[in-house]
Amino acid sequence: MIVKSMVMLLLFFGPLSLIIFSGVTSTWLIYSLYILAGFGMAGIGMGIMHDAIHGSYSRNKWLNNLMANTINLIGSNKDMWRLQHNVLHHSFTNIEHYDDDINTPFFLRFSPHAKKNKLHRYQYLYAWIFYGLSTISWITGKDFINLVRFKKMGLIKDRKTYYKYFFKIALWKIIYFAFVLVTPLLMTPVSAGTIVGAFLVMQFVTGLCISIVFQTAHVMPNAEFPRPDEGGKMENERMAHQLLTTCNFSQKGSFLFWTLGGLTNQIEHHLFPQISHIHYRKLAPIVKQTAEEFGLPYNTNGSFVSAVIKHFKMLKVLGKLEVNQL
Repeated sequence: MIVKSMVMLLLFFGPLSLIIFSGVTSTWLIYSLYILAGFGMAGIGMGIMHDAIHGSYSRNKWLNNLMANTINLIGSNKDMWRLQHNVLHHSFTNIEHYDDDINTPFFLRFSPHAKKNKLHRYQYLYAWIFYGLSTISWITGKDFINLVRFKKMGLIKDRKTYYKYFFKIALWKIIYFAFVLVTPLLMTPVSAGTIVGAFLVMQFVTGLCISIVFQTAHVMPNAEFPRPDEGGKMENERMAHQLLTTCNFSQKGSFLFWTLGGLTNQIEHHLFPQISHIHYRKLAPIVKQTAEEFGLPYNTNGSFVSAVIKHFKMLKVLGKLEVNQL
């Protein structure tokens, strides 16, 4: 984890520092450095902050909290992520209206229980563009929108906490934009259009990487989308629910496992989010065997490419199906 943290932080801060302090004038080199920083930004999100906010980066709570702040360094907010991801997504995986990862704008449909419109027929073609734009939403308005929404939902109890979160979100975003955009604009002897264009490409790279990894875990043909009964209760207990709604891919890919923060093994992560991702591959055979013993699925989708293709097909299916047909 220490080596990975150093690599990902360097991959993000290194290229941007070169742009700021080296006086780079080559357009292609600036774009290349921003793209590298985009991969570093994704690596911080998946390989560092994700574990840290779950409390599984280290046994030391202080170190966990310190590394959780790395999400603030890449333009988002650890408190909003914790509520959106740890509380809502992990508690209500693939449950319409409750899981924030499948609560989408009107032009996307990630659940067979969601309202359908004519645009969805083409989402398998255009969803990838919005995946790439997702981090632009996070670094600008989404954290503030979630802050208001979570207050209304009762996840934020008092006004003092609300305003504390607001000022922390605003301050960290100012720091982020100052480093990744404003300082390069001021320090680099190239046109503003080049810097802004490269910055947007960096965001697209990060958004596409993160979105594809998370979507291939849940919006898949072999994942279920359970619904609560009229009393609001679910049919299955927590661990069975996670096995039914979550998928793995690339089980033999050591490079992807390391690079993606163990999120090739989303099943193990959803069952044991409090355990560091470095242990998931050793847990996987035990989880698979236990699932088989209890007649529960252990969903895998082959290689990363195979998983992406299946997600593509799932987007197409969801775009055609009427409500509750799946």
